[in-house]
Amino acid sequence: MRVTAIPAFRDNYVWALHDDRSAILVDPGEAAPILAWLDSHHLKPVAILVTHHHADHVGGIRELAARHDLPVYGPARESIPGRTHPLAGGETINIEALGLGFQVLATPGHTLGHLCYVGQGALFCGDTLFSCGCGRLFEGTPAQMHASLARIKALPGNTLVYCAHEYTLENIDFALELEPDNPALLLRFEEVRALRGKPSVPVSLSTELATNPFLRCEEALVVVAAAQHFGTPLQPGLEAFAAVRRWRDER
Repeated sequence: MRVTAIPAFRDNYVWALHDDRSAILVDPGEAAPILAWLDSHHLKPVAILVTHHHADHVGGIRELAARHDLPVYGPARESIPGRTHPLAGGETINIEALGLGFQVLATPGHTLGHLCYVGQGALFCGDTLFSCGCGRLFEGTPAQMHASLARIKALPGNTLVYCAHEYTLENIDFALELEPDNPALLLRFEEVRALRGKPSVPVSLSTELATNPFLRCEEALVVVAAAQHFGTPLQPGLEAFAAVRRWRDER
């Protein structure tokens, strides 16, 4: 399996999983750059995987589906244009044209029906998890997002994280407020700066576990930093996570 990032809008990534003939598209928010990329590589789309209903993730589906007869997998509890296969989480889906299978994870928080797709050592996580960050809670609760991130944390450390936006530098800037002396975070900062605008993802889950404050809300330094910021004691875990998410939102 090859995975290519197709840039869309200002900072979105549409992920294309492909061989020399066929491609699976993840969160096709904008049709024009996808169609241009498919044409230039002489590839046929064979499936669409959707993580959630926001326009920058689904806006290109109708045009792609009008040109190609292909299945569209997406959250059952959200309005997904052209969806043919509603999913709730817990399913296994198989894309025969590429011989690939994916486990579907229910990851509510950013939206109530948000899904992630796991397979071939990769996690396609939409807006649930970003490098050194996580999605805003537009529909869900801190408890839902904390539980969703716990499901992701349970995956193997060598899982490659493919998120849907390039937010890494600004996320690191916030993360350094909580852990300014974290050596793994400082190394990640230098690595991303050296990329000079090139994609900072995929990134291994093990790196995220060492650098992402939203995955580190059981760590004493993160809990203490959030408690000091709000001037109130916090319990590790959900309480600290809710405080860190609020801090990030207010920043």
